[in-house]
This record gives sequence, C-alpha cells and structure tokens, in this order.
Amino acid sequence: MHLCTAEEWATAQRCGAHRPPSLTGVGFVHLSTPQQVHLPANRLYAGRTDLVLLRIDAARLASPVRWEPGVPGDPDGMVFPHLFGELPADAVIRVTPYLPSADGSFAPLI
Repeated sequence: MHLCTAEEWATAQRCGAHRPPSLTGVGFVHLSTPQQVHLPANRLYAGRTDLVLLRIDAARLASPVRWEPGVPGDPDGMVFPHLFGELPADAVIRVTPYLPSADGSFAPLI
C-alpha cells in the first residue's frame, strides 16, 4: 500500500506513474502493509482528509522492493517495504479514501 493525496494520485494517472519526493530524496517510494499503514499516516498526515490508499499488485512492479527498518518509535523489529523506483499507475489495483477519526488520528486497518 501507499498513501498519497487524491491530487497526487490524479497526477500519477495522467503521467503513468507516481513519483513522490521521497524517490529523489531517499531513493525509494515508501510502502506499507495493511497492518502498518496507520503508523506513517499518523506520523506524517494526522488530520488530513485528502488522502487515498493505493493498493498495489506487487507482480506489476518493475523495480525492486526491499524490506527495511522504519524510524525510531516504530515497533521493534518492524520492517517496511520500500520500492526502489517509481510506482506505475497500472500497478495500483484499488484506490480508497483514507480518512482520520474525529480526533485526527488514523486507526489501524486490521
């Protein structure tokens, strides 16, 4: 899964791929599993109501995915998938809004 704004997703659809700033900054696209997506959502996007969840078919990715540690404060031993290349729009198989609760926090999906 990947989190982005609805506007960023619309741009990706027009361009054929999503190229977030992290791709040029740290060299990869941040991904998450359904069990961990709420962690970066709360860390980076608390209170935002313009987010969408992109569900990805990994078989449609041309670039490698590596499982690497997150940031301090994440549960011990947790690793996140990082896509070392752009996210092709045709690898996204489902898009759903991801809205926070009334207090602005995002609940775990599972």
